[in-house]
Amino acid sequence: MTAPTRWLVGLGALLATLSGCEGITSVANPEVPLWANHPGSAMSVVARRELTAKFRQSGEPYERARPAIDPVHRRIFIGSSDHGFYALNAVDLSTIWRFETAGAVQSEPLYDPRDDAVYVGSNDGALYKLRAADGHMLWRFASNAEITRAPLMHRGTLFCVNANDTLIAIDPQTGKLRWYRHRQPAAGMEISGYAGPAVLDDWVYTAFSDGVVMAYRASDGAEAWTAPVDLAADAEQSRGGEDLRYLDIDTTPVIGQVGEGHMLFVASYEGGIYGLDAQSGARQWVNDAATGVTELTLWEGPAKPRGGAATEGAQQAEAGRVHRVLIGASGLTGLWGLDPDSGAELWRRDLPAGGVTAAEPWAGALLVGTTRYGIFLFHPLDGGVLDGVHSGGAFAGAPAAYQRRAYLISNEGTLFSLFIHPPTNGH
Repeated sequence: MTAPTRWLVGLGALLATLSGCEGITSVANPEVPLWANHPGSAMSVVARRELTAKFRQSGEPYERARPAIDPVHRRIFIGSSDHGFYALNAVDLSTIWRFETAGAVQSEPLYDPRDDAVYVGSNDGALYKLRAADGHMLWRFASNAEITRAPLMHRGTLFCVNANDTLIAIDPQTGKLRWYRHRQPAAGMEISGYAGPAVLDDWVYTAFSDGVVMAYRASDGAEAWTAPVDLAADAEQSRGGEDLRYLDIDTTPVIGQVGEGHMLFVASYEGGIYGLDAQSGARQWVNDAATGVTELTLWEGPAKPRGGAATEGAQQAEAGRVHRVLIGASGLTGLWGLDPDSGAELWRRDLPAGGVTAAEPWAGALLVGTTRYGIFLFHPLDGGVLDGVHSGGAFAGAPAAYQRRAYLISNEGTLFSLFIHPPTNGH
């Protein structure tokens, strides 16, 4: 059997495993993307290139960088384990410029269109601000530990978190430190990875390797909650004092509106997924079956109007309905879809083997890379498989999407450009 044939057989087996009878619900469910009735050939690879220079590689043989997209200038920005940070043409993936750092670049960059600059962290422990037009370095901030999570801009301050459990606030124009908050890293075993920052109004949130979630005032770094929220202790207590092995929180917190307020969603590796009140940190719910989760995504999409809305007011209310699903990606327990209001399981897809990347919303669906079986589109409301592409590569870095284009890099250093073909008007 040839290698391409084995790939096709493996892809077919995976689609059958992931779909089965459960996958048929995507077709029967009225709240689906139009193209869910046309599985297969929904997405295609339109361009690819070998990005990583093998002779420059360092560290473990994977690529975790997520691209950032600049749709106005048709550029994408992405890092590589070859110490390089690249600006590429978004159409043909040709190189516009390359910036060399002193370590692998495994982070997600932040592109700021206001001053046409891009911010990116490196395993060399620094955060860089580069001119997006030509890659010229505007400043370099040494944080003393690798930076692999995306920085975040909020009300004129740049926030980032490094691998030494330090949240840092930086002046984006000068690169000068405004304030920082550090927690002593947990002793014992940890999963590779850590949480990044999230913001809401005047507060910035993050989580640490000791299983603690914190909220700080964005202006000066003062603690905003009355006490830290210790999910490690919560998990041990809920499991009757069981000696848990991994207590760290590796997911960047996700914030979503629930009712009249906001909820903070985080995942403890062994404790499960939590919904916390964003104002107080009080636990609203926990799903302790969703273990091993390292990435969270809050998917939102408009609901289709239901019949029978007689009045104009009822019709407007129907038109404003929104579906929300909290997506958790786990190498242990698969892909989860939870109700963000209650944490109840809506669906779960148990992957046959290997890990899964963060889920990227794309044209009403979810784009996911896997470490063994290629790239897949899932239906966010029931987890049904819509399409798959076996690229021959493994994926640890999350995809990024804009309109009908998506990009992701394989562990082998090949960058893929994908295009989606959702039919219109039911055709």
